[in-house]
Amino acid sequence: MPYESPTHRVERSLRATTGAKIVAGVDEVGRGAWAGPVTVCAAITGLRRPPVGLTDSKLIPEPRRSELAEVLTSWVTAYSLGHSTPEEIDEHGMTIALRLAAVRALDGLPQRPDAVILDGKHDYLGAPWRVRTVIKGDQSCVAVAAASVIAKVRRDALMAELAPEHAEFGFEDNAGYPSPVHKAALEKIGPTPHHRLSWAYMDALTRWKHLKRIRSEPTEQIGLF
Repeated sequence: MPYESPTHRVERSLRATTGAKIVAGVDEVGRGAWAGPVTVCAAITGLRRPPVGLTDSKLIPEPRRSELAEVLTSWVTAYSLGHSTPEEIDEHGMTIALRLAAVRALDGLPQRPDAVILDGKHDYLGAPWRVRTVIKGDQSCVAVAAASVIAKVRRDALMAELAPEHAEFGFEDNAGYPSPVHKAALEKIGPTPHHRLSWAYMDALTRWKHLKRIRSEPTEQIGLF
């Protein structure tokens, strides 16, 4: 299916309206997974022409996505990754976990961005960051698309590294997301230390539902999904 290439329109708008000189694109991967971290990438690209084929990582098939990620890590001005662990997701909920991962990614950049383009319509980052949310920003904004691809490839690789230790779960193929293989392994073996134990899928695991973690009320409200 054809798609429009991302542009620098939002980056240029932020520069013109806010005076921002450094603009970072931010995107996440792993929000809907049952196992593994949620991973956020922050990328700064400047206003250069992007590599051919750049778009939302979900629209790019393997192995092209991995090839493009390798190109992007050299092409971007800077990038950084941040993660929130399954334990943090269980303790705080996804909104706060996303913020933790995003702040870690942004803090890892060599320069603090003057503004951030965040994929989606909800600002889970909040003050003191100057945030512009863009629905489908991973398809329309160059910096967000670059962050999308890098985050996806790096998290997939991280989950593949866990696969040999937990061979029956198929992490190398499903990256911790629901799949028939993943579900069958959960029913047979139960959750690994990498699973999110506060999630609803635990209710269906008759043998293992006693392991479900009940999250306490969050002490901070960042926004609702």
